[in-house]
Amino acid sequence: MHHGGHADHGSHADRGRHADHGGPAEDGSHGDRAGDRTADRTADPAEDVRGDLRWGSIPGLVRAAAERHADREAVVEGRVRISYAQLGERVERAAAACIAAGVEPGDRVAVWAPNTLDWIVSALGAVSAGAVLVPLNTRFKGAEAAYVLERSRARLLFVTGTFLGTSYVASLRRAAAEGPGEGPLPGLPHLEQVVVLAEDAPEAFRTWKDFLAGGDAVPAAVVRARADSVRPDAPSDIVFTSGTTGRPKGAVITHAQTLRCYDVWSELAGLRAGDRYLIVNPFFHTFGYKAGVIACLMRGATMVPQPVFDVDTVLANIAAERISVLPGPPTLHQSLLDHPARTQYDLSPLRLVVTGAAVVPLRLVERLRGELRISTVLTAYGLSEASGIVTMCRRGDPAEVVSATSGRAIPGTEVQVTGPAGQVLGPGEAGEVRVRGHHVMLGYYEDPEETARTVTPDGWLRTGDVGVLDEAGNLRITDRIKDMYIVGGFNAYPAEIEQLLGLHPDVADVAVVGIPDPRLGEVGKAYAVRRPGSTLTADDLIAWSRREMANYKVPRAVEFVAELPRNASGKVLKRELRSRG
Repeated sequence: MHHGGHADHGSHADRGRHADHGGPAEDGSHGDRAGDRTADRTADPAEDVRGDLRWGSIPGLVRAAAERHADREAVVEGRVRISYAQLGERVERAAAACIAAGVEPGDRVAVWAPNTLDWIVSALGAVSAGAVLVPLNTRFKGAEAAYVLERSRARLLFVTGTFLGTSYVASLRRAAAEGPGEGPLPGLPHLEQVVVLAEDAPEAFRTWKDFLAGGDAVPAAVVRARADSVRPDAPSDIVFTSGTTGRPKGAVITHAQTLRCYDVWSELAGLRAGDRYLIVNPFFHTFGYKAGVIACLMRGATMVPQPVFDVDTVLANIAAERISVLPGPPTLHQSLLDHPARTQYDLSPLRLVVTGAAVVPLRLVERLRGELRISTVLTAYGLSEASGIVTMCRRGDPAEVVSATSGRAIPGTEVQVTGPAGQVLGPGEAGEVRVRGHHVMLGYYEDPEETARTVTPDGWLRTGDVGVLDEAGNLRITDRIKDMYIVGGFNAYPAEIEQLLGLHPDVADVAVVGIPDPRLGEVGKAYAVRRPGSTLTADDLIAWSRREMANYKVPRAVEFVAELPRNASGKVLKRELRSRG
């Protein structure tokens, strides 16, 4: 449920006492606000209006960005460079094509593709035609994609051609070859059209060019009227959770929620016009699409989508495109710092990093600030069910707050920690994190039972994450409830143990899982990645751990691995580690 670290946090100084102006955080972090925003802002009274009220809908935001930032570079993809005005035209053309293809307001339209300009245009085009976007995880296999397409009853799918040596079309055709449907995929009877984002497409599928040409007959006024009819409280997207607890469930989020949350995110992060944002976080994830594409549209920043995480490409992109903003999981920033050829690249334009996960090593924050001179390093926490953003650090927070916590609740929301009986716990006590406010989803798509289990009658979202609040309202996520294991009666939280093991100078990356033990019930096993050149042994690390942590936390076994298994969002696949035993 929780995104390996959404940099998505907010202000808890007020424990959510409704800073409803959606504007600056209440902890003084906006001292630089005017300077931050004058780069491209006129004295427009609408500027301090909440994002949901200012733009109303995502189509409204796209149009405003195309007008306001017309000549600024909007998207850079290889040799293709398009301005905001051109992006607006492309999105309107895609919206016209969706209307021509029979998309009605509220229909679900899916996108299964890596981070590319075509993803941005097809997704925003569908949403501008009133559709509800269903992004599909690029790591999905055919059957997993078919499940989400069927579950959401998507009518239209945009799919990449070949990506990383895999034909997504072929894998989907295999998965949905048999069934009652008349369309291109018999196993998916609701799916009427499949558009391949490539030069050619198999029979019964359409190419992107052919699809777009279909919209040429739709008058601009019709497209405009459709976009204008999208209501703020209408669903904008359904994000299917990674399904760590079984079948994926679709969190339904509205236009107003998306706009309000990412206006706040942009404000707290200090994103500004003219920033150049390398979007490595996958677009199918809130962190890539909303903290990426939507935030850039709000501020007039340039998007540089990167389809595959590869540290050499990241370094080359930062230097060549003078990237100033680089959000991503801690592993991305760690691999950047540790790259042997790092000094050969000019990384001086980088000024803003937003990261997050249960574990962000303090040393990582200090190195980003010290070695790379990055002025703003923030951590955040969010989950799909809360629009991807719950808490976030503030500019000016000390390094230990940034590394050890995920910051404070965003304005207008509340965070509490509760015990087993639902009682509210005080600062310093670990329990289940619950959140309430404008960011909580409408519910799981067509799943009232699961929604009722997750959202209480008085509106508290049960996150399933274990956390602790400090006196200042900063939230520290210690674990997923189900990842906790019990050593001889003591609750052991892997994330906390990982944070400690990460302090060892020879440990580059580490994950801890509980394994059965005849005497203690369960004990910890660490899967560790050594730093280059290290000769650290399991005995060394266990002996070191005995000096550094409570006995029940010390891993009883250590296995060294070349890398940890992660999903596309950067989250460690604990299930896979548990199955290795």
